Amino acid sequence: MTEEISLTLGSRYRILSLGSRDEMIESVGTFKGIVSVGTVDGVALELTDGPFKGKVRVIPSHVVLAIDILEAAKKEEEAEDEVHMHYG
Repeated sequence: MTEEISLTLGSRYRILSLGSRDEMIESVGTFKGIVSVGTVDGVALELTDGPFKGKVRVIPSHVVLAIDILEAAKKEEEAEDEVHMHYG
């Protein structure tokens, strides 16, 4: 049986996202969660490389092109009364 792939807190990812018409932004860091800014949701990533090392970057989900899993953290057990967000 194959394990379900999901974004997990503490995992290290490399995310490619749209920067401009001719440019992509590469972000490498530790996943901190999904956040909402108004009606837009995004991936919060604590950067581990470059001049912004240690800072948290929020990447809007609609500009994400690819996510590479560099190091997967174990998924924590969920409490039964925990609220789940689903997108359709």
